[in-house]
Amino acid sequence: MAKHIPFITGLDACSIVSETYSDSEIVRVPLDSVSRYVPLLPQNTRLWVDPCVDGMDSLGTRVGRPWYKFMAQFTHFETVGSADFWDRPLSGQVEEFVNSLLDVANQSSPSWISVPQLPLVDDSRRNKINKALAVATGKWRAASGFTGKLILPLIVTHQRQTNLKTSRNPKVSAAIDCYSRAAADGIWVVDKSLDDESGSPTLRDNRFPGLIALHQELNQGISPVIRCAGPYWGLSLLLQARQLIDYPAIGVGSGYQYFLAGGHATTPSAKVAIVPLRRRVAYGSELRAWLDQSIPLTAAGSSERDALQSLRHNFATFSSQTRARRQIASFYKDWCNAIEAMPQPQGRYLFLDLANAYAFGKSLPEILGEEGGARRPEAIANSLMTSCL
Repeated sequence: MAKHIPFITGLDACSIVSETYSDSEIVRVPLDSVSRYVPLLPQNTRLWVDPCVDGMDSLGTRVGRPWYKFMAQFTHFETVGSADFWDRPLSGQVEEFVNSLLDVANQSSPSWISVPQLPLVDDSRRNKINKALAVATGKWRAASGFTGKLILPLIVTHQRQTNLKTSRNPKVSAAIDCYSRAAADGIWVVDKSLDDESGSPTLRDNRFPGLIALHQELNQGISPVIRCAGPYWGLSLLLQARQLIDYPAIGVGSGYQYFLAGGHATTPSAKVAIVPLRRRVAYGSELRAWLDQSIPLTAAGSSERDALQSLRHNFATFSSQTRARRQIASFYKDWCNAIEAMPQPQGRYLFLDLANAYAFGKSLPEILGEEGGARRPEAIANSLMTSCL
């Protein structure tokens, strides 16, 4: 079974998982969408059910949203979601909330369930509520007889929390404490503020090193059985290649950045994968013009030229968002498989793979449909490759 974990965020993603990712060892599904998504997944799919308590990050902004209406059924939901309650959480109310929540999560017979946790903030003001949620989860596990795995989420909300060791230290200590109190089996880390397709130099210089160090420090302090990160575009694959995680969380043709539960839904912009560059780009007339300009600059008979010509030949079909998502998902699946199939050290393989993409991109003109540093074709490979080893 494949180690990468598709994160299901919509009905279309279910069909893509059935078509492209049916060999995934496990699939993550939000609790509020289990009844809609699970019947559309391959039969006997192992489930990771996430109660998506991270939406309580800002409860007032989610009133009236479907997620809020779903969560309102759980005992003391609004109380536990109040910032005033976080300063002095009452264990009895927290336990009743957690019990009602996890009892429902357990009804779909999941293999994994996420420990309810709020996202990180810069200071320590959420430590008490996260500790109380972890303690309540540990008690629920003992009382319920749950035999699956519990996964502790660590959701970073700003690079200030990870770039420097002085900021990471208290976050790592709090995570280790919650991991123990919840009797968790694994940890899932994601930086919701990270867009690793932006092409920004700060990714290479600050953000990737900070997140890599965070995973190293967590591994030293916890030694979890299950280690997961993402979804990102390339960083989760990089962390897997460096053996810092076991399971890269992945988008399914879209969704390569994490969004907290219950927020306002956004329609993703249409994109397609440029396979030899190991990246996505915006679909439109600028991309078509770039292909027409770049194909003659590419060596005749090369795999790179074949890939660009194929994309140009089928260009009109990708005006369909569905077709475009499937094209990305197919490429990404092949990329994941290639990395997983390589002998250790996989980091060296990924470095060479990205170095080839970087060298190819350097020979091509800017992609005018992109923004900032991402206009350079090699930008995404460049930001990732230096962190591979």
